[in-house]
Amino acid sequence: MKKIEVKVNNPKGLHGRPTGMVVHYAKKFSSNIFLEKDGKSADAKSIVSIMSLGVTSPASIMLAADGADEAAAVDSMKDMIESIYLEA
Repeated sequence: MKKIEVKVNNPKGLHGRPTGMVVHYAKKFSSNIFLEKDGKSADAKSIVSIMSLGVTSPASIMLAADGADEAAAVDSMKDMIESIYLEA
């Protein structure tokens, strides 16, 4: 399992549209991918699960992956999440 800290830079945090982007991207990997905040864990391939974390901005969350492509998943997902910047 590989874990890394990720900064959420999107001004509104991980609301509906950015969460959908994260889920769509996470589904490209075979590994199980999780986001963790305040002791709670969410499946990065589930919109409802991520939304339950209530990630606002600015925030730091943990990104974890476990599986055959875990290193690529964590590195790629980190870059993707940190690059999301939507006005609404």
